[in-house]
Amino acid sequence: MKKLTLLLFTFLLVSCSEKERNCQDFKTGKFEFTQDINGKKHTSTFTRTENLQIETYNGKTDSASVRWVNDCEFILQKLHPKNMAEEKAISMKILFTEKNSYTFEYSFVGSNKKSRGTVTKLD
Repeated sequence: MKKLTLLLFTFLLVSCSEKERNCQDFKTGKFEFTQDINGKKHTSTFTRTENLQIETYNGKTDSASVRWVNDCEFILQKLHPKNMAEEKAISMKILFTEKNSYTFEYSFVGSNKKSRGTVTKLD
């Protein structure tokens, strides 16, 4: 019985721990995002300032405005959309941070379909 109580107490302590969210550390800088698409890794790099994000993916560079909603959430809006899909704003929410990376959730504004990813800060 004591072992069961100790195990339950340990489980409660571990499950109640809150993940770190130092979002301020990731508002600006140079970053890398790698994702798996159809079994192939695709990597993009981007530089973000308080109001602008410039991203390079597959040799193409694009820019978007950044509007911070709060310390851990922001909206990306492409500055020069090439089609209707690119005109949609993207909502980004930093879920938790680590030393040089953060895990985020994103979706098109107004959409319920959300995806997750992890970004690494390069500088």
